[in-house]
Amino acid sequence: MSVNSNNKNNLKITKMKTLKLFLAAIIAVSMSATVSAQTKDHSTMAMTKTETIKVSGKCESCKARIEKTAKVDGVTKAVWSDKTKMLTIAYNPSNVKIDDIQKRLAAVGHDTPKYKATDKAYNALPGCCKYR
Repeated sequence: MSVNSNNKNNLKITKMKTLKLFLAAIIAVSMSATVSAQTKDHSTMAMTKTETIKVSGKCESCKARIEKTAKVDGVTKAVWSDKTKMLTIAYNPSNVKIDDIQKRLAAVGHDTPKYKATDKAYNALPGCCKYR
């Protein structure tokens, strides 16, 4: 075998080793990205729960007050219907409890199945909002 032929073989072997190393690095990076995506901690992701509760009220003023009162930190949606008297709430139960929202509603004069507004809170409502 000549020296020239030997150099060509060595060059081919070196190129093949470089190519294999390059491909191995690409595969390693791809697998690393896949594994990190699969091991993401989903326990910290926000969980949203939706509930509907009856809230006493009569008019558009009640609607505005009820929705504003229910829209505390952790509540993403609060919609009250004056026809059905139902409040639909979408919220994160780890940030807010439905019980606390019902207490707040009673405190501003609106009865819920669990909490009744005090006479003082009810009497503070405008005349158009009196439902009792």
